[in-house]
Amino acid sequence: MLMLVALIPALAWGSVGIVTTKMGGTAAQGTIGMTLGALIFGLATMLFYVIPAAGADYAFNPRIWLVGFVSGLFWAVGTAGQFVAFKKLGVSVGNPLSTASQIALNALMAASVLGEWTTGKMWLYGLIAIAAVVAGAIFTSLPDKNAKADVNPEHDPKGGLIAITISSLGFMMYFVFPNLLNKVGYISNSLHNAPDGSGLHYMTAIVGPQSIGQVIGALLIVIFVMHEGKTMWKPATFRNILTGLIWGIGNIAMFISAANPQIGQATATTLSQLGIIVGTFGGIYILHEKKTPYQMKYIILGTVLVVVGAVVIANLGSLAG
Repeated sequence: MLMLVALIPALAWGSVGIVTTKMGGTAAQGTIGMTLGALIFGLATMLFYVIPAAGADYAFNPRIWLVGFVSGLFWAVGTAGQFVAFKKLGVSVGNPLSTASQIALNALMAASVLGEWTTGKMWLYGLIAIAAVVAGAIFTSLPDKNAKADVNPEHDPKGGLIAITISSLGFMMYFVFPNLLNKVGYISNSLHNAPDGSGLHYMTAIVGPQSIGQVIGALLIVIFVMHEGKTMWKPATFRNILTGLIWGIGNIAMFISAANPQIGQATATTLSQLGIIVGTFGGIYILHEKKTPYQMKYIILGTVLVVVGAVVIANLGSLAG
């Protein structure tokens, strides 16, 4: 059951690029709309779960609010960069490249800074698995030199790669920050682990203030970085609220899994990135992003490598114990 919960983010987050493309609009409109959906989901989580189940000590704890708010700001950077990359590279290319960089950064950060890989064997197998995941993601995005030129008017490989780099750094901090603040002692173990060592109260309490940080961060980015303040309240923005609601389901499942000692940060974040399968094949078969037979061979090979690498990371404890 725990593994099933840990796989929910893959389905939800893998669908984000597909849903936002279907909803239409610019990267800025998609970012704002998604944060509004996340805000609805986050406040609903606080009102209908955190307050009744964990109480006011969690729902209105100033330290939890600070951690959640800052985590939301990091997420806004990650999401804005990812949406820009989707526009410039396409979902079937942008999704696997984004996934690869996130897996590498998140797993290494969780393993080294949070101390989740505790033996030499775990590091050996973990690094091999990360290499497999990264290689797989690269294979899924290989171009075919004999294919027709891209007709996407926004196609910009260099700009897309820069956007993915910024996005991945933002997502890395969003993933790691809540547990990092526990590691350095800002969040006490008793506050972090309740109830019964699962961390459920802490990770669900973060979601409300996190959603506020997401909205504020997105507004700042859209107005001062993307310079789209005058066009951000268009119909496409409100259609993308659905994107945020779908993302919110994956978000709460990921944090619940990351807080649970039986899953852990490295495993939870890696499994969440299996959304590469949904995003890549969804981009091809739902959004009709054209691929040649040459590319499809490497996409299938790359997908297999990603799955194998993720499974190894998810089972490092037993494989390298």
